[in-house]
Amino acid sequence: MHGLRRWWNDTAGGLPATFWYLWSGLLINRAGAFALLFLSLYLTAARGASASLAGVVVGAYGAGGAIGTLLGGVLADRWGRRPTLLAAHLGAAGLMAALAFSRHLAVIAVLAALVGVVHSMPGPAFVAAIVDVVPEERRSRAFNLQFWAFNLGMAVASLLAGVLAEASFVALFLVDAASTLAAAVVIALKVPETLSRRSRPAATASVPPGRSRRPGLRTALTDRVFLAFVGLTFLLAVLTMQTSTIMPLAMRADGLRPSAYGVVVALGGALIVAGQLFVPRLIQPYRKSSVLAVSTGLMALGFGALTVADDLLVYLGAAVVWTAGQMLAAPPNAQINADLAPPELRARYQSVFYLTFPAASFVAPALGGLSLQHLGERHWLVVGGLGLVAAAGHLLAGPPRERRVAALRASARREEELVRG
Repeated sequence: MHGLRRWWNDTAGGLPATFWYLWSGLLINRAGAFALLFLSLYLTAARGASASLAGVVVGAYGAGGAIGTLLGGVLADRWGRRPTLLAAHLGAAGLMAALAFSRHLAVIAVLAALVGVVHSMPGPAFVAAIVDVVPEERRSRAFNLQFWAFNLGMAVASLLAGVLAEASFVALFLVDAASTLAAAVVIALKVPETLSRRSRPAATASVPPGRSRRPGLRTALTDRVFLAFVGLTFLLAVLTMQTSTIMPLAMRADGLRPSAYGVVVALGGALIVAGQLFVPRLIQPYRKSSVLAVSTGLMALGFGALTVADDLLVYLGAAVVWTAGQMLAAPPNAQINADLAPPELRARYQSVFYLTFPAASFVAPALGGLSLQHLGERHWLVVGGLGLVAAAGHLLAGPPRERRVAALRASARREEELVRG
């Protein structure tokens, strides 16, 4: 019992109530965010769209997501975390309800793009609010729990989506809207504004050394240390996207049925749900750059092993390896991103960071498809090579990141002393 209590304290202890309400809102949001999983099927089966037209509409959702990520970051820093979260959730609920009853493809395409905007807006605000309320020494476990909630919610969403899609596409969109509205209610009732007046952007606010004294989105886009980290995260995202873009094609080429792909994906999700809560204690003694190098190396090894994959057991074994890498990477990746951002620009930095995922979702299938077509199984050697490059990059970029974080902390301490005295 003592060991269990100690594990719980190391995993989830000492986190403020506001964090848990944010966590609950995220879990409810993700558990109900299943309609877009079936958008392409809905368009082709229920609205008579061609596969190419369905792809354009889904692409509009992705383009809206890129815009929403930046917009959410700017609004969360200027307007506040709470109003940004509420506006995004209420907007998403209304748009999903409108999608449920829309019949014209042009209208659906516009609504899908707008849904992409409001679905992506909460990301920077959620993370910025967590950084606002969680003490620095406990953020790693907070981000670990956030990653766990996201994957648990997606697992629930995947199960519910199949049942609802078979029953009614209208019900699929309406239940999605209802869950989004429920998350908005939790935020409205339990989450206060976490952005302090002192952290709001101002001409005299602290910024990274050597950057403009008039902070804004441009500060994040010209911060070389931060952009190096974003670039390495982009490579990690490209690796992660292989499971949903290129791997299904490779498995089909190996003569495996779609159900086999489902088993591989389900295994990854099950491992994260079952094991992610044990990660913080495992990685705590090590430097973040070392953990990221090992985690990215594991992903490189897992995807590289697909070069010799020809049956389901090899795919399952490789999935265990790359999922372990993903699990180790989640907490330090999020914490480094938070550490590099000046307090008054947290959400803006988050928005630039989050752009790596829509960018990877475009690059991974576009270039990966060409690579698989022309290189065949050697495509996975290229993917593994990218992972090794990212692992080496984290080792090289670690010291400059640590110096930057130390400088930001020193600057924050000086500002606190000035305010107090």
